[in-house]
Amino acid sequence: MKILVADDDPQFLRALRITLGAKGYEVVVAADGRQALSLAIDERPDLVMLDLGMPRLDGVRVIEGLRGWSTAPILVVSGRTGAADKVEALDAGADDYVTKPFAMDELLARIRALTRRVPGQDAEPVVTFGEVTVDLAARSAERAGDRVRLTPTEWKVLELLLRNPGRLVTRQTLLTEIWGSEHVADTGYLRLYLAQLRRKLEVDPTQPRHLLTESGMGYRFAPEG
Repeated sequence: MKILVADDDPQFLRALRITLGAKGYEVVVAADGRQALSLAIDERPDLVMLDLGMPRLDGVRVIEGLRGWSTAPILVVSGRTGAADKVEALDAGADDYVTKPFAMDELLARIRALTRRVPGQDAEPVVTFGEVTVDLAARSAERAGDRVRLTPTEWKVLELLLRNPGRLVTRQTLLTEIWGSEHVADTGYLRLYLAQLRRKLEVDPTQPRHLLTESGMGYRFAPEG
């Protein structure tokens, strides 16, 4: 698997090239935004990992440029901790966001999650987590062998999350996809429907293991809990 890493810190690039290479990944590095876009076109990486504060072309512009033609997962690795920076990057098309400094185990877990094949691409799109089995094609769900009844809106929320395992799905994305762009501020809808889904699908709705909240940003489906 080929990963493109774009960052203007040569020591960071060197460390990731060594660490990821030791894990079996092929690593291509770029020192600025324009080089990142050029290498993405030439190398066609399976995943792009980039910083936001790069010279020549900042990370958000790189994300927008990539999303014009590529569906490869994009993981932002940045020292910027503000919610506004995270939301801007995610809205531009990034799939996930990790703040520096980070634990390498966490970074590797995020990479595995982003490159895991999305459930529903096979002829039999069945997703299993905990006691729950969801057949997206048949629009049916079972928990511990018992049928779970979901409303049409609950299905829409659940399907968006299940089709993006391990990835952050922003509140704006969920609200726009389900209720339309005029409802992007109606976050109360999401809290209500996530609470209902957890009550129906989680073992302990007060401490969910699979339908997770990313505070201030959105929600994430964790297949392994």
